[in-house]
Amino acid sequence: MEINKIEFWFIVGSQDLYGDETLRQVAEHARIMTDDFNNDPDIPCKVLLKPTAISPSGIRGLFEEAASSAFCAGIITWMHTFSPSKMWIQGLSVNRKPLLHLHTQFNRDIPWASIDMDFMNLNQSAHGDREHGYIHARMRLPRKVVAGFWKDADLRRRVGIWMRAAAAKHDGMNKVVLRLGDNMREVAVTEGDKTEAQIKIGWQVNTWGIGDLAARYAKVSDAQAEKIVTGEYESLYELAPELKQTGSAAKAHARNAMFEQVKIEIALKEMLEKENAGAFTTTFQDLHGLPQLPGLAAQRLMEQGYGFGAEGDWKQSMLTRSAKVMAAGLKGGTSFMEDYTYHFEPGNEAALGAHMLEICPTIAEGKPRIEVHPLGIGGKADPARMVFNAAAGPAVLTTIVDLGNRFRMIVNEIETIKIKNEMPKLPVARALWKPYPNLRDSAEAWILCGGTHHSVYSSSLTAEYFRDWAEMCGIEFVLIDKNTNVNRLRDELRWSAAYYDRV
Repeated sequence: MEINKIEFWFIVGSQDLYGDETLRQVAEHARIMTDDFNNDPDIPCKVLLKPTAISPSGIRGLFEEAASSAFCAGIITWMHTFSPSKMWIQGLSVNRKPLLHLHTQFNRDIPWASIDMDFMNLNQSAHGDREHGYIHARMRLPRKVVAGFWKDADLRRRVGIWMRAAAAKHDGMNKVVLRLGDNMREVAVTEGDKTEAQIKIGWQVNTWGIGDLAARYAKVSDAQAEKIVTGEYESLYELAPELKQTGSAAKAHARNAMFEQVKIEIALKEMLEKENAGAFTTTFQDLHGLPQLPGLAAQRLMEQGYGFGAEGDWKQSMLTRSAKVMAAGLKGGTSFMEDYTYHFEPGNEAALGAHMLEICPTIAEGKPRIEVHPLGIGGKADPARMVFNAAAGPAVLTTIVDLGNRFRMIVNEIETIKIKNEMPKLPVARALWKPYPNLRDSAEAWILCGGTHHSVYSSSLTAEYFRDWAEMCGIEFVLIDKNTNVNRLRDELRWSAAYYDRV
């Protein structure tokens, strides 16, 4: 999750016809810009300046070097001068990294009194970037174009969003989804083509038997669990009274239920680290050897940056991980989520999201409370879980579905609202939101798109992060927002289907 260690290569284009003095100025301007980017907290990753690109062989060599670099997560190009785009074809054809075309210029203002042809030849990105953009379009290359003055805050914000999306793509190429058991039986939406996911997105989706986790769990000592409870739980969370040290049998039973989750957390984290996994799934239909469904354990691991998907939903598991990488260091939180029930009061319509146990506490309003309650599914002992309400504010719901010939990402912009009513008989983590454009049209649009009941909820990210990520992965993107018209969306989905059937 330390995305500041990831590199983005800055390749500035020119040509050798301008002479040494012009090329020296190009290199110096690029160095000044790079240093400034690296001192800006809105630029989350390291920008590494590469030699000025002035020849086909040099350009191809840079892209080949980037392709083999374990640290390079993306390439930023900018044409300070005119750089004939045919020089770039071989390099772009071997590129395997996300690409951002930065359309800017070193000077902000035209020097009206002194401008001459020397100045024009040096500062002609308005000319050079159009040539460069043409070859991207001609080669049908996925990329993001960000235009404006390089010191502007909004330009840097957009570059930072793209960097975070590329960091998540980079992370996905190097992580495993650890599936404990299979999908929940007879459920369609949690299924999917794992091989195609690895081809398109990079995710390695593999399965481990629940017995592997149960064997590790059996070896975790009470002392290991006690260390985490006293060292972390008692300071980070509110403990229900029955979970504190007492002598009564009933309270000892409740505290033991919490300890069981701590032991599952320890064992599961050992497995995740051993397998270099960034995400995991569980299912209540496969718990042989465990005393409880991992609830508090899943919440804790999500809080530490791991992705999670319930009922074997590996797509949302790794999407949760990708969203957490994108959101590293940002305010707000990110969690696995599920739409549960609606509130249809006229003028106050809202959706209530939750899950049986596994909602990440990074989205909580205030300090989460650990409680132990029965769970009417799975046939296991009463599990411990964190109970809280999500903080109010703007957020997004995102999901990925497998449509057979392609993956589709769906994003719905929402406004999370404060829960004003007590729900004493629903001891789970929950969020209440108003979806855009409204509950009726949002629900119709989501269902028309084939959206799942599982999703990723984020109050840290906006739709732009997910759009950038989806385009890097080459998957379809659909946005449901304030401007969504359901009839128009029907047509757009048909157009999209025609496009993907063609390609």
